[in-house]
Amino acid sequence: MHPAAIDLGLDRVARVRDRLGLAPSFPIITVGGTNGKGSTCALLEAFLHSAGYRVGVYTSPHLLRYNERVRIAQVAIPDDALVAAFTRIEQARGDVSLTYFEFGTLAAVQLSIEARVDVAVLEVGLGGRLDAVNVFEPDCAVVTSIGMDHMDYLGHTREDIGFEKAGIFRADKPAVVADVNPPGRLLDHARDIGADLYLIDRDFGYTSTDSQWQFWNWLGKRSGLPLPSLRGEYQLANAAAALAALDTIRARLPVEMGAIRRGLVEVELPGRFQVIPGRPALILDVAHNPHAAQRLADNLRRMDRRGRRIAVFAMLKDKDLEGVIEAVMSVIDEWVVAPLTAPRGADAAHLQRALQSAGVDRPVEVCADISRAIKRAREHAQPDDKILVFGSFYTVADALRTLAGTPQN
Repeated sequence: MHPAAIDLGLDRVARVRDRLGLAPSFPIITVGGTNGKGSTCALLEAFLHSAGYRVGVYTSPHLLRYNERVRIAQVAIPDDALVAAFTRIEQARGDVSLTYFEFGTLAAVQLSIEARVDVAVLEVGLGGRLDAVNVFEPDCAVVTSIGMDHMDYLGHTREDIGFEKAGIFRADKPAVVADVNPPGRLLDHARDIGADLYLIDRDFGYTSTDSQWQFWNWLGKRSGLPLPSLRGEYQLANAAAALAALDTIRARLPVEMGAIRRGLVEVELPGRFQVIPGRPALILDVAHNPHAAQRLADNLRRMDRRGRRIAVFAMLKDKDLEGVIEAVMSVIDEWVVAPLTAPRGADAAHLQRALQSAGVDRPVEVCADISRAIKRAREHAQPDDKILVFGSFYTVADALRTLAGTPQN
């Protein structure tokens, strides 16, 4: 229906929004950033749901089923509701062409309106300024982090990328930034439009111990918080950003401490350093850019040092393969690679060249697909070893299908 998979711009999607009459009356929290968007959305959803609100959430991409992208009251939207929403959009669009993501964004907001949600959390797909999500006005905008990804669309410097991310900010509305070193262009844009800017380590932040953490902001301190069930020190920055965002709109959506504690313990998000118990342990992570891969390596270093670490690795060929490999290679003892069946998947030869270019001098084995790669890694592994499956949402999706005993796409 559209000649390009990605076609950034707001004019077309805004025209169809208006034809559909989509004018949400509930508060909207828009979440952008390079890494941490999905985790922050999941944390916001958990806090607000625990507080008794009916929450609509739109995230991307999905792992196994498209329905995962739209949740109402923590339940994925059923097929018939999605199809009905897409049908209405198709009827309304007329001669306006829409991309896959634009269809999904309009459907998510339409379904949230129909479900009479109290609040919606919308995750930016790519960038921010020209992303389809940005046709809906946020009551609070969050930028989690800024790294080098999607450079063909967003620019080749952090400054350019930061400006694109800052496009979700609004005049006189809260803009929460969890990047500890935000680009100057992001800060300049926030100032130029008159956004109400809240920066981590200046206006809010956290301290932690091995068993609990403390959140602080302009309202004071909240101590003795349980660590999030999402693993990794960096999840505390995501949690702090979520709490800061909620505090900026607390007059409309108050959230008590009990709900925050429950949300921290109950929040779930597959594929973000997801540990599958057993011996050897299996770790799934969607890390697909150097910034995320560095966080993944930090998490691995904090784990039990017993045993070896075997990587099952597959990525898309248009990503920074060498950068990702360089970020984790010091904590990997053995590599098993496999091609992805996704349209932009790197084949085995591409993966091997990237490993060689990055300077990997450890054993590398090639398998036909992720299922066989996991099987081979398990054959190599001892009980105390750890098998890391990473490199893409597609990689983790294939791993989850393998674990469930269902065919890979």
